[in-house]
Amino acid sequence: MTGDLTINNELSIIVPVFNEMAMLPNLLEHLQYWQRQGCEIVMVDGGSTDGSAEIAAASEFKVIHSEQGRARQMNAGAAHAVGSALVFLHADTRLPRAAREIILRACKRPSWGRFDVVISGTPKMLRVVAYCMNLRSRLSGIATGDQAIFVARNLFQQIGGFPDQPLMEDIEFSKRLRAIKRPVCIYATVTTSGRRWIEHGVWRTIWLMWRLRWEYWRGVPAEHLAKAYQ
Repeated sequence: MTGDLTINNELSIIVPVFNEMAMLPNLLEHLQYWQRQGCEIVMVDGGSTDGSAEIAAASEFKVIHSEQGRARQMNAGAAHAVGSALVFLHADTRLPRAAREIILRACKRPSWGRFDVVISGTPKMLRVVAYCMNLRSRLSGIATGDQAIFVARNLFQQIGGFPDQPLMEDIEFSKRLRAIKRPVCIYATVTTSGRRWIEHGVWRTIWLMWRLRWEYWRGVPAEHLAKAYQ
């Protein structure tokens, strides 16, 4: 980390990374902005084989290594973070410029929450997908990782962090937090990539995600569902 930057120990941005070479330049540029705002950046590599970890480390961010798996990577990042508030940012998601103030204000209570999401991409159906995600989340009190979940550190520690499971870790995490208090649902938007919807087909991906959620609700183990998601 460069010597002229001051980290204020208030907000840590934790980013799990695995083979993200294609979008790494844009991600690093985004994170540099938040580092200049005094946020701590913790990138957690899950064993990338494309040089992602080395490039991130050369950019002078804190880079740590953990076993592969988003939940494990985020827990490892939280263990190394110093912030009193934590935000878990997917590598293809971008925060709005007011995010720091929004998160710190919410977490002083203490609390947890998420942003509304916009999905980038040309298919118009992605707007409908995002609208439904935001509405469902607001009604259910369940957040998804694409919405940049944030949480006060003491609440994160109270529930023991993310559950050690390969899929639906954000759903289970939200359920445990919701049992303590409902989330703060921020109307300001994060932008996430629509690459998975576009690559696999919007309708096909919608059907897959709804089916996985339904089966998880019915009690199918996340380990079984992860095979269908890959």
